[in-house]
Amino acid sequence: MQPLIRAASLRGFGPLVSELGGDPDRLLERYDIAREVLADDDGLVSITAHDQMLDAAAAEVGCPDFGLRLADRQDVSILGPVARAVRSSSTATEALECAARFLFVHSPALTIGVDDDPWGRRGVIALTYRKQLSESPYSPQAIELGLGLFHRMAVQLLGRSPGLRSVELPHGPLSPVARYLDFFGADIKFDRPVAALCVERRILDASFDTADEEIRLAALEHLAGSYSDPTRSMSGRVRRAVAESLPGPVPSLAEVAASLSIHPRTLQRHLVVEDTTYGQVVDDLRRDRSHRFITTTDLSFTQIADLVGFSEQSTLSHAVRRWFGLSPGGLRRRARLSR
Repeated sequence: MQPLIRAASLRGFGPLVSELGGDPDRLLERYDIAREVLADDDGLVSITAHDQMLDAAAAEVGCPDFGLRLADRQDVSILGPVARAVRSSSTATEALECAARFLFVHSPALTIGVDDDPWGRRGVIALTYRKQLSESPYSPQAIELGLGLFHRMAVQLLGRSPGLRSVELPHGPLSPVARYLDFFGADIKFDRPVAALCVERRILDASFDTADEEIRLAALEHLAGSYSDPTRSMSGRVRRAVAESLPGPVPSLAEVAASLSIHPRTLQRHLVVEDTTYGQVVDDLRRDRSHRFITTTDLSFTQIADLVGFSEQSTLSHAVRRWFGLSPGGLRRRARLSR
């Protein structure tokens, strides 16, 4: 299944596009996102469609800082049930641990973490923001939205600047550098390996005025009891193991079981419990990747066949017809006509 994201991530999208002279309904229709889904923060949309729409909106309305502008209209509440646990945490460390553990509720394709400062500065750490690119293509506007919102959440929760020393962006400047300096108030470094906010380590011990241990524990209990991380399921682990082998031949069930340090029969039993099979996991992965490469890139169908583990283009063609009722060329043409 393609990764999803809660519709709350698009909060403010329609009004912003309209204010900039664009047509939000036409953009939603182009990327097959139902307008009624956006009326419910807990609605789910394809993160690939979500991200591509952000990039398209920025280009159509001539607004290179679209992601940052959208971040300005949002706050920690877009995280829904996770926000309650984050806000009631006693320290920044506690809040980050909670957000990192349960961010999959917002989208399993996104992760945050704490790494060493990439520049080796004493007393500085990197708060990282990553998207799983093996499942969905990179989007500059979506990264700027996510990192911008990460910064706004920190300011909102701490009630002050989070000791920001620099901002790391994996792409080049979309807007004049002055726009980034105005938004973040810190040095901006472009074309970096990972999106991150580099902050003073002492900020991890900062306490929150909204801290409430009783509410935090109740929120964590609700999250743990109501949501299961799809990346920790056996089918999710198998999918990642197979994905890491591509391009190239798809590994056998026994080979994947060995990589996961479990017996093949044990792996099969776990998958049965999750109402799936090894063959179905592989087929779903190939379908999702084929759709993404065909509809979002100009790669040849021979290249795509290799990327999804098929030895011949004809095998890809047969599979695409089975999945989507169209040839690879027909699927690509339909996607281009809808843009």
